[in-house]
Amino acid sequence: MGTFDLSGKKALVTGGARGLGEGFALALAKAGADVVISDIQDDLGKQAADRLAETGRRVGFVHHDVTAEGDWRAAVAATVDLLGGLDILVNNAGIEVTGLLSSFDPDGWRRMFDVNVIGTGLGLKYAFAAMAPGGTAGRGGVVINVASVAATIAFPGIAGYSASKSAVDRITRVAAQESGKLGYGVRVNCLYPGLVATDMGNQLAGDLVSLGLVSDLGEAIGAVVEQTPSGRLGEVSDMASAVVFLASDDAQFINGAGIPVDGGMGM
Repeated sequence: MGTFDLSGKKALVTGGARGLGEGFALALAKAGADVVISDIQDDLGKQAADRLAETGRRVGFVHHDVTAEGDWRAAVAATVDLLGGLDILVNNAGIEVTGLLSSFDPDGWRRMFDVNVIGTGLGLKYAFAAMAPGGTAGRGGVVINVASVAATIAFPGIAGYSASKSAVDRITRVAAQESGKLGYGVRVNCLYPGLVATDMGNQLAGDLVSLGLVSDLGEAIGAVVEQTPSGRLGEVSDMASAVVFLASDDAQFINGAGIPVDGGMGM
């Protein structure tokens, strides 16, 4: 096994202002990559970029609504301009709206699909355009889509989120096929993170209490841990290590795959 050296690589991480996204960006930088993070949260994003700069890598931040095609065009262009290329896209930006099917919320589902599914599709569109031969980067690359263990299990209260992340899984596999057949030279894989105690993970636990599915936060966390053979919640570093691996040349023959990093919860 190699050391997962990403020296000379140029990366864009969406939703990088906090949580998993910030963890992914930091891990990529520590492995040697130059990194731009993008987010709709400008203040948090700039603060995260400042912390990232402490690694000594070239870093940047760009405002980016992943549902807006113009923002994708600008974010990829800014990354190429600042870093001198684009080799890695981590399609991380996502939202989760909890709700029971008996109280089906079309607007909540639309928001999730806009961010989680449309955002992923636009990321692939502009990554392919930049990374494929003749693009502004033009030397191939890697796209890592962030799905979720929710794509592989049935858990009450998250039908819409599960559906959106299942779509990310399917899009990933088709994207890998298209990239190969059309000669883009871009590997496309996705990650299935388990539950991590980020802001989103903590919000989910609180929502399960509010919906009456569990009595308190301890029971919510316990329900996840009980289904996880490793016997604990995930940590940001667990997920970030997998992203670095998938971005590295050590994973050069892994393509069109979904990688579970969930402690066995989704087996």
